[in-house]
Amino acid sequence: MMNKYRILLVEDERMLAEILSDTLGDREFDVTLAYDGAQALELTQDAVYDVIVTDVMMPVMDGFTLTKKLRAKGVTTPVLFLTARCATEDVVKGFELGGNDYLKKPFAIDELIVRVRSLSGKNRVSGTVVEKQRYILGDYEFYPSKGTLGNTANGDSIKLAARESAVLEYLCRNMGNTVEASAILNDLWGASMYI
Repeated sequence: MMNKYRILLVEDERMLAEILSDTLGDREFDVTLAYDGAQALELTQDAVYDVIVTDVMMPVMDGFTLTKKLRAKGVTTPVLFLTARCATEDVVKGFELGGNDYLKKPFAIDELIVRVRSLSGKNRVSGTVVEKQRYILGDYEFYPSKGTLGNTANGDSIKLAARESAVLEYLCRNMGNTVEASAILNDLWGASMYI
């Protein structure tokens, strides 16, 4: 039997946190709760999670700062922002800081579950953490898990922003097909209002 996906849920509204924890726990998720970013940062020192679901507006340390600190430490765990802050500049900031997905409150629980499964599934095969796929693009190699694009001819490599990496991975998965910008926005972030 496959191990449960390990989720770190960071939410300062305790009632919502407990409801989400129970709901995800009833599915195939093993949920650890943190009530602010500082507590979550401490928890990531001792455990590895398949995905981190975090609110943005929290006391002590907000979700954006948490994600920035995690990425600075080299933590590549996918991060899903679950927040009422959904202005374009907030969404852009979340992705630029290293977030992988953004779901605005209020939300449908089934949508949250699908997004968490999608993010957690990117790191696992049969319950084992694996290196994500590598894409060969002419003289370049793209590693979605690292967000790097390397030139095989001269050995140079660049680190892509989280948003750039997500778009490039989407295009690689759909190689050979025409992809509309609205489809990318809808599939990656659940909205096409930004075009």
